[in-house]
Order: sequence, then C-alpha cells, then structure tokens
Amino acid sequence: MYLFLGGDVSVWENDVIGVFDMDNTTVAKATREFLSRNQKEGSVINVTYDLPKSFCLTTENGKEKVYISQLAPATLKKRGGTL
Repeated sequence: MYLFLGGDVSVWENDVIGVFDMDNTTVAKATREFLSRNQKEGSVINVTYDLPKSFCLTTENGKEKVYISQLAPATLKKRGGTL
C-alpha cells in the first residue's frame, strides 16, 4: 500500500522508517544535523512549498530519503494502513 505525502508524492509504506513532527524534532541538535547532512547529500525532497509540518524518513532501494511534507504526522498516520 502507498502513503500519500502531499503534492503528487506517494511512497511505498514498507519503505517508511518513520514520520516525524518538524516542531518537536528539530529542537534537537542531532535532528537538525541529520536533516542538514541529508540536504547536502541531495536526499531531501520537498513535497510542497507550504509550511512544513512533518518529515518522512524512507529507504528506497537501500538509499535513505527524507520527504518534507505540509501534512501533520497525525494525518499521515491516519492515511497509512500499517504505520
């Protein structure tokens, strides 16, 4: 089953490692460094240009990808069948 992240982007639910709230998680220095490193590596995909509310960490073909979404984590959880 696929998880719709917003815009035209959907990911395979089995590839999802976690969905994280931007407000709560970016307080920690480790999370900010993680997002910064992935941004530099080119593995961050902005799903929308609206205010981001969450990010979704996935592994696709063994590669880590981070999707920035305008949807709240609770909304994504409701949409996901196995999350």
